[in-house]
Amino acid sequence: MKSSKDPRHEGRKIALQVLFEWSFNSIDVDKIMERNLDSLLEINNMTDQENKPDIDLANFLVKGVTENLDTIDKIIEESAPEWPVNQIAKIDLEVLRLAILELYIARNVPPKVSIDEAVELAKEFGGENSSKFVNGVLGTVVKKLMPDVISSKNQKNKQNKKKE
Repeated sequence: MKSSKDPRHEGRKIALQVLFEWSFNSIDVDKIMERNLDSLLEINNMTDQENKPDIDLANFLVKGVTENLDTIDKIIEESAPEWPVNQIAKIDLEVLRLAILELYIARNVPPKVSIDEAVELAKEFGGENSSKFVNGVLGTVVKKLMPDVISSKNQKNKQNKKKE
């Protein structure tokens, strides 16, 4: 289990907060990050060096989401057709955008890590059912768009059963 002050998790939290603000007023995300970084660090109790979040990851995620917004939103629409993007709670939408960037576009973390992180963010910042919704949508993304992940997992399960 990761510590509550994991630098990468804290970086994701900052990215989420920046994107959430951006979703309301579409100001340049660099300006939001620059203007709010000190207060975001203070709000999240990360003012000492020991608890420093991964700011490079936060910047990567924010830029990645904003630069790939159309692609990400199309993936969300295809994975949750009964929920138009403009009807998804803004915080849930931003959590999904972050996760899909990491999970499908950047592919810079294992799918399980990306989904677990998104579910944790949804629990922390979203509503009562946010984590279930996020988990379901991301599960659909993996099943529909990443069948290689599913088949790889099935192969490992078969190999483990043979060892038993």
